[in-house]
Amino acid sequence: MNNTHYLKGQGKVLSLETPRIMGILNITPDSFFSGSRHSVKSALEAAEKMIGQGADILDIGGQSTRPGSERISPEEEWNRIQPVLTALRSTFPDVWISVDTYHSSIAKNSISEGVEIINDISFGEDDSKMLLTVKGNDVSYIGMHKKGDPKIMQESPKYENVSGEVLNYLKERSLYFQDQGINQIVIDPGFGFSKNTEHNYELLRNIDLFKTLNLPILMGISRKSMIYKTLEITAEESLNATTILNTFGLLNGAHILRVHDVFEAKQIVKLLPYLIQG
Repeated sequence: MNNTHYLKGQGKVLSLETPRIMGILNITPDSFFSGSRHSVKSALEAAEKMIGQGADILDIGGQSTRPGSERISPEEEWNRIQPVLTALRSTFPDVWISVDTYHSSIAKNSISEGVEIINDISFGEDDSKMLLTVKGNDVSYIGMHKKGDPKIMQESPKYENVSGEVLNYLKERSLYFQDQGINQIVIDPGFGFSKNTEHNYELLRNIDLFKTLNLPILMGISRKSMIYKTLEITAEESLNATTILNTFGLLNGAHILRVHDVFEAKQIVKLLPYLIQG
């Protein structure tokens, strides 16, 4: 693991010498995995549980980006996450919080509430003001690869070389942000976003390619259709397979796992040194 990588936000520093676990808190009615849908009360309860299990970061999302999802307005998105965000920041002042949004207005409001990370599935392409919002504030930024609107992105994704194309995209976008003075960047290959099952597994097999960008790598495959459709099971039955694939990802260069199940992911991190000794 590259011990030079770290996150910075709101005057805090989080080393990535040891892999970090990001727990998912979706404040949406239609997340693909029912176990991640939360109200204010249940979000606080879930956050307390995940922190107790070893979550390093909580990722709050108010807009579903699953395939086929409908976009909601920034106003509705903020109305969903603001009460949860305020409650989390007050109840758990030391935990790192990420907000999953592609709207610069949500990012700006969230930063004012004290979040340390903005997690943007569009890498600044869906809102041209996102770059300036991040640049003007002390936060880390996660930029992901996707093609097209989440509502239609899975209809017929096509690539000549999915690993090479995703790598080139993340390189171009990260260099563009770095040229603007933004250096606290995490890259996300975007598993499940405008990619079919074969694309997803090719990306996973080649996850070590992304180390050439010398940026922290986030991997988000938790309970996704690349797992449950392949195994002909449900998202609810996908924990074991998620754990297997997350282990592969960490062994091949991932720094952050975005997961629904913190306890099991943290076990991987604890066992990892025994797999890479020598």
